[in-house]
Amino acid sequence: MRTALFALVVPGTVSVVVPLLIVRGRPPTGGVTLGLALLFLGLGVAIFLRCAWDFVVFGKGTPAPIDQPKRLVTQGLYRYSRNPMYVGVLSIIAGWAALFGAGIVAAYGATWFIIFSLFVRFYEEPHLAREFGDDYVAYRKRVGRWLPKRSR
Repeated sequence: MRTALFALVVPGTVSVVVPLLIVRGRPPTGGVTLGLALLFLGLGVAIFLRCAWDFVVFGKGTPAPIDQPKRLVTQGLYRYSRNPMYVGVLSIIAGWAALFGAGIVAAYGATWFIIFSLFVRFYEEPHLAREFGDDYVAYRKRVGRWLPKRSR
């Protein structure tokens, strides 16, 4: 229940409410762009839901900073990216930008990418290193911040 509430309030506002307010009154695109937009939207929602599930089931917490996981989550999509939940949110924003052909929504998404990057770099990573110690250090070496690391 706490995870659902957090998802509705924070990521829901950032990735759904605000982009739809920005494009209100604008007609959606069609053709191939529509298919691409729906792909990004669906993928983003699926990524977010899977990550929220992993936080609850494996981490014994929620995505909310006030109820963080008790265990380091390295299962599911976290095997490939240290921040797949943010990737999911950005994918949803990209989907809205494509669906409505709205460069302003794409710029909004780029702004959130910068915010997420700064938050991850200067708060989350140091916090996780203190919280989970060597386990997080090893995880960080194995898994890319945003995208999977290329195997050698």
